[in-house]
Amino acid sequence: MSTEIQAWFTGRLPDEWFTSPAEVIVDREEISIVGTLPAPGSTDDDKAEGKAEDKSEDAGDDAARAAAEGRIKRFREQTREQRIEIAREAEQRFRRKVAWGARCGDVDEMFTTLSVPVMTRLRQSERRVLDTLVDAGVARSRSDALAWCVRLTGEHADAWLAELRDALRRVAEVRAQGPSGSEE
Repeated sequence: MSTEIQAWFTGRLPDEWFTSPAEVIVDREEISIVGTLPAPGSTDDDKAEGKAEDKSEDAGDDAARAAAEGRIKRFREQTREQRIEIAREAEQRFRRKVAWGARCGDVDEMFTTLSVPVMTRLRQSERRVLDTLVDAGVARSRSDALAWCVRLTGEHADAWLAELRDALRRVAEVRAQGPSGSEE
């Protein structure tokens, strides 16, 4: 199903929106579409404007970040109606909500995402970790603390998680092939 969703979005998204095919991330509840926008200074218009700018290194980093944030904001505003239309089509077809995001330079921004409650059972030692994060002001609630832990784990275990997802894809491919023998 993930391959079908990826293919559908590849065919449905306007070619001029992103510099490369959009990243399509699928889970049980949501489809996230994240596209890469041209970096500031990469188009002829940007280059013409950049000639008059002062280029100190610190100012350049701040300016590049601000330009990337501005480019993402412009993309979000200019494509809103079309993104809503595409999301409605996808939601009807795939029975999942659609979230959008963009990447420009070093800036990544998600526009719309679901916050889905997840049931879990934790032992006292695990609840104490969450309570410590709440007491320290790192999180507002146990729920926020758990989300913080998941994000932190994801950041520090990216390579391992990517390898695990790849292994799961391979298992799904083998499972889809089914047995090669016929029943008599």
